[in-house]
Amino acid sequence: MRILVINPNTTLTMTTTIGECARAVAGPGVTVEAVSPVEGPVSIESHFDDAMSVPGVLAEIAAGERTGVDAYVIACFGDPGLLAAREVAAGPVVGIAEAAMRTAAYLGRGFSVVTTLDRTVGHTWDLAESYGLGRHCRGVHATGIPVLELETDPAAYASVVTASRAALETDGSDVIVLGCAGMADLCAQLQAELGVPVLDGVAAATVQAEALVRLGLRTSAHREFAPPPVKPLRA
Repeated sequence: MRILVINPNTTLTMTTTIGECARAVAGPGVTVEAVSPVEGPVSIESHFDDAMSVPGVLAEIAAGERTGVDAYVIACFGDPGLLAAREVAAGPVVGIAEAAMRTAAYLGRGFSVVTTLDRTVGHTWDLAESYGLGRHCRGVHATGIPVLELETDPAAYASVVTASRAALETDGSDVIVLGCAGMADLCAQLQAELGVPVLDGVAAATVQAEALVRLGLRTSAHREFAPPPVKPLRA
């Protein structure tokens, strides 16, 4: 089985970390490849960044289809291009926000999301509602750390811990969801320190994508997610 994990931004160091986290949870016989688009934003922190990343995501899906990839993970917490990708991929496509939130709902009465910048809070709430998980999401908390500084700021981890503790206390939640793929490598340490389940969407989505393939399932093409009509695209 081949799973392609797509980091929608073009920061290759983050792609490497994402790939390591995905491979750590993949089952026997599963090959995980992590890729980034050739062109696009270096980080995704706005609706504009999100939109600009989608052509690159779809290009990676198209490349994967040509080489026989079995399933895809979109490794950005905004799940950019997820619905379009489901129209064009033969196998299942899983976004890390949806996977993390759905998994968190198995583990407690409610979860809190700890994310990066304050401007992403509203979109995170929208995602929770769109996935039918609004009543499980107790709060969304921004650390104020830009995505790329998660790799370089020595105080980043402490900020995530502080925000997570505040979320658990303020929201009365049982589970923490990390709201950025760039936080994937913090998951195990945070879980040990906080004493509650901590969900990294990269790991959750990789396991879910693998499970769907093993079950012989893919996105239904009955109506909305049928392949898009072929039409000319003007440059």
